[in-house]
Amino acid sequence: MNDLLEMEQEKSVLRWGGLSGMLGASLFILVVVLVGVFIPPDPADLVGWVTRFPDINAVRILENGIYLLALILEVPLFLALYRALRKTSLAPALFGSVLGILGLAAMVVSTTPHAAHARLSDLYHAPGATPVDQATLALLWQATWGIFDAMLYVGFFVVPVGLTLLGVGMLGSPAFGKVLGGVIVVLGVVGLVSAALQLVDPSSPFGFGSFLACLISYLILGWKIYSLSRAT
Repeated sequence: MNDLLEMEQEKSVLRWGGLSGMLGASLFILVVVLVGVFIPPDPADLVGWVTRFPDINAVRILENGIYLLALILEVPLFLALYRALRKTSLAPALFGSVLGILGLAAMVVSTTPHAAHARLSDLYHAPGATPVDQATLALLWQATWGIFDAMLYVGFFVVPVGLTLLGVGMLGSPAFGKVLGGVIVVLGVVGLVSAALQLVDPSSPFGFGSFLACLISYLILGWKIYSLSRAT
């Protein structure tokens, strides 16, 4: 009786973790679509970032809210991966899942720049704002965004480290196999290299490589974990 109960609990963890991972990945894709469709190209100067904000504030709130939810939904996936790998690869399962969640936490901190920018925008568009005030606020806008981006880049770097360790753990797990483990290791390394390049040059577009590598990993692993919940 206890064995059956434990097996059902195991299935429940894997099922919830797999579904959560796939749903989170789907929301990441939705965020990319929202940005591509509703957010205009980046302005050429600092002032342009502030002056356009009232026109896109609602979209930014929606974008950041969905992105925050997507990140939170990936936490159960990492917990489920630890659960699935702990018996065959305890060390990579533990360290990989912890690092993955740590990276997600760093990204979570970076998800709401609109909350800070809304106040700066109000001050910029206030009737009594002078040109000097507005120029200063434009600089503060960029500085504030830089702080949020710094946390995002840390997440882009740490999550692939966790995925790489989990991939290593999968190499010795019959439930995952060497092929899947190798794919996750490659995706993790690609994400890690992309993030490292962006840390060296924050203005480069390499961070999207890390985002894409993580997204593909979430989709693959979410489906795999969900499949295990049905086969266990």
